[in-house]
Amino acid sequence: MLWPVTVRLLALACVLLALAGCTTIRPPLEQRTTQGPTADELWMYKVVLTNGREPNFDERRHWEDAIDHQIRKYLREHPEAANSLEVSTFRFFRRVSVGMTKEQVMILLGPPLARTTDAAEMEKIARRFWPGLKDHVKEAWAYPLGWSIYFADNRVVDITQYLER
Repeated sequence: MLWPVTVRLLALACVLLALAGCTTIRPPLEQRTTQGPTADELWMYKVVLTNGREPNFDERRHWEDAIDHQIRKYLREHPEAANSLEVSTFRFFRRVSVGMTKEQVMILLGPPLARTTDAAEMEKIARRFWPGLKDHVKEAWAYPLGWSIYFADNRVVDITQYLER
């Protein structure tokens, strides 16, 4: 008769372990990268936040047509960018990356939530990555989901993300 008691105790231990796994505190996501958010990710986030639902097929198609039009227009007006090695990241992946211009970032992600040129403010945003950024960063733009884009003059020089979980 010891068998049912053992099974019950084992089942209880499994349930407790599963519950403990669900309540484990995960550390915040903190990363420094050369590839930032995609236009699709941030657009989807903004739509869900605004409407409380994902975009439908027609909304997605309309947005994709609009962003493709903006990208094609930019590349027509800037033929040097159309021939660069990074053009596929901009045109096809629609992902912000190091080396892009402010105009390209605006096309992909839209206006930032905040902009700053203040070193103390940028240090707060960059957190533990600030020592590696401070010598060449002149401006920072903040976007949803913890993304921060750093510029030196007109070019993206670094990207960080800090997201509480």
